[in-house]
Amino acid sequence: MDSFMSWVGGKKALRDAIIDRFPLYYERYIEVFGGAGWVLFRKPLGLDFEVWNDRNSNLTNLYRCVREQPEALKEKLRYCLNAREDFNILTELHQNQSLSMFPDVERAAKFYQLIRLSYASGLDSFAAQPHSFWNDFPQIDLASRRLQKVVIENKDFEKLLAHYDRESSFFYCDPPYFATESYYKDVGFTANDHIRLRDALLKCKGKFLVSYNDCSEIREIWSQEGILLEEISRMNNLAQRYDSGCQYAELLISNYNTHERKASAQQLTLF
Repeated sequence: MDSFMSWVGGKKALRDAIIDRFPLYYERYIEVFGGAGWVLFRKPLGLDFEVWNDRNSNLTNLYRCVREQPEALKEKLRYCLNAREDFNILTELHQNQSLSMFPDVERAAKFYQLIRLSYASGLDSFAAQPHSFWNDFPQIDLASRRLQKVVIENKDFEKLLAHYDRESSFFYCDPPYFATESYYKDVGFTANDHIRLRDALLKCKGKFLVSYNDCSEIREIWSQEGILLEEISRMNNLAQRYDSGCQYAELLISNYNTHERKASAQQLTLF
């Protein structure tokens, strides 16, 4: 299924390729930088223990309201206007860090409006595109059902990794990309956090898969024994208006063989 929302750096275009590279066996699935949850919503339901985490408290509150109070959230959204004036008011509340003053459901509705009405989900520029919130209600209902058994966390990634790490754990990480840290003011991700993430993951007993932009700095940071780097590309959605077919180069970084699932499936077809 699809996510109920969009988000900066969302993995809609790469979700199938990422899921194809999941380990053959794991008991705990932890999405460390949850965002729009494109991978979580796409992955098959199983017996694994699932965790969605994001350091952005407005986003975490939205997920909890979608899971626990979808009817109340939809009622708050029912008569919201797709208007620049309303968007500017929400932008000011967000920039002043005032959204947390509102009750949970109202806070979630305002933040969802901000996401939906902003250009490329950037939260600071009005998209000026036609949109009815009523059209989103069926997907919110589906997301609510899908999230019922998902643990929703709002932790720093280092604390989250330490808390959920087991030999049977699998961490999928989609951190802010290198040199895009300024887009994540809400969570304060810095250049040094890329190093901190690497060091925290290298300590893990479980398996991990990290998606990053392909650049020399990230390749240097992750040039470590036992770490696999795989080049992959996706459609660059923001560039399609002026460069049709433009691709965006990414890296998948792991501490296990990401092709074991494909190899296993091919072996089964032989029998």
